[in-house]
Amino acid sequence: MSVASVPFDQRDGYIWYDGVLVPWRDAQLHVLSHGLHYASTVFEGERAYGGEIFKSSEHSERLRLSAEMLDFTIPYTISEIDAAKRLTLEKNGLTNAYVRPVAWRGSEMMGVSAQNNKIHLAVGVWEWPSYFDPEQRQKGLRLDLSEWRRPDPATIPCRAKAAGLYMICTISKHRAERRGYADAMMLDYRGLVAECTGANLFFVKDGVIHTPTPDCFLDGITRRTVIDLARRHGLEVVERHIKPEELSGFSECFITGTAAEVTPVGSIADWTFTPTGITHQLMDAYTAEVQPKKQAA
Repeated sequence: MSVASVPFDQRDGYIWYDGVLVPWRDAQLHVLSHGLHYASTVFEGERAYGGEIFKSSEHSERLRLSAEMLDFTIPYTISEIDAAKRLTLEKNGLTNAYVRPVAWRGSEMMGVSAQNNKIHLAVGVWEWPSYFDPEQRQKGLRLDLSEWRRPDPATIPCRAKAAGLYMICTISKHRAERRGYADAMMLDYRGLVAECTGANLFFVKDGVIHTPTPDCFLDGITRRTVIDLARRHGLEVVERHIKPEELSGFSECFITGTAAEVTPVGSIADWTFTPTGITHQLMDAYTAEVQPKKQAA
């Protein structure tokens, strides 16, 4: 049995849990935890390359900010969270890995109000080479069009990486996969192009990169990294509202995310794209960017 097919509660190794490294299979929580019933849970998705977690502190800062948006405070500093992630990586003997910190309200109170619940923090790490099938990734992903839309920011804390906000992402991705697609593109509450179920979208037209304004969905750390890389390579990036009918005018499309990294898209529903120069340029640039930098002697 490959590691990828082993259920996550039956693996070996260690998980950092409330300040202590515990055996992987012992990292459990009570079934009446508030985070499970009321989605008072926030998390991060990060990657380690060559033993170094890419933009670790930036992820830790977003984790704490996400918790604050859900009205709780993680009882660890940014540096303590960073150290916990490094320790978990080292203890599991991994250098290239996916890193998942998660914080949630515990089980002291059960009900919508849970002001006195303990705040827990855990960190797990595991090998996760590619989010998408390598063959699909090489050809360019086929994306479905989701029936679900990203909500109005007046109804959700859209800047938080909160577990509850991924409910419609899961059902959208399940539907897409059942229909033979790799993922789905979601529109927002206005009918504008938003994002995929776990990644941000970019399009190319006449050498210019266009990407939706993240005003009702997560402004990904990988998204910001790729925008910076593109501009450093002399490419123009325009952040704006994009209507679905504009997709027929774009020549390239790619998605970005910690898990997805930079992945070409070949089609979205009936719209088709040809991943070529700019997509491949940014794939290479991102691969180079995430590698640990050698210290000068």
